[in-house]
Amino acid sequence: MRRHWILWSVAALLAVAAVCLILISAKIVREASREEVRPVDAIVVFGAAEYAGRPSPVLRARLDHAFDLFQQGVAPVVITTGGSGEDPNYSEGGVGRDYLMRRGIPERNLIAETQSSDSAQSAQRVAVIMRANGMHTCLAVSDEYHVFRIKRLLEDQGLHVYVAPRLGSRPHTRWQRAMAVLRESVSYLLWRLHVPV
Repeated sequence: MRRHWILWSVAALLAVAAVCLILISAKIVREASREEVRPVDAIVVFGAAEYAGRPSPVLRARLDHAFDLFQQGVAPVVITTGGSGEDPNYSEGGVGRDYLMRRGIPERNLIAETQSSDSAQSAQRVAVIMRANGMHTCLAVSDEYHVFRIKRLLEDQGLHVYVAPRLGSRPHTRWQRAMAVLRESVSYLLWRLHVPV
């Protein structure tokens, strides 16, 4: 009898988790195409891989999108995020800042967050930077399926957040899109449950 109760309990928990993931996935897909461009205090570019001081294609595309937004006068400051990976000589945030400087954004308009190791840490450190500089609103730039989660991470830090997903950043095949959405859904659910990943 007790064994049946345990099995039913596990099945019920799995069913609840599955429903939660489906609902979160639907929100991720819906927000992926939402462009909320408006005047803000800062544009925040979430990091991606860098290769020996050069941005990866994904990071470069995010930075180019942020550059275009800066050129439109959306914000006076761009914050790039991301710590060091395997190469301690470079950080994603530092590489992003340097790339945008080479594209023509003055150094005084750039801030690099270089210590975070994941999106949640990036959000925490960005919030500290923004509060220290009297900033309260931001436009978060990342890939389409990532913006749902980073918006909530930044809002959890007390910021007013809008998103500007990098268009064309969804994976090409249906399977890849499903896996990307599932990964984001699980990451978000674990964060909401305060489970370290």
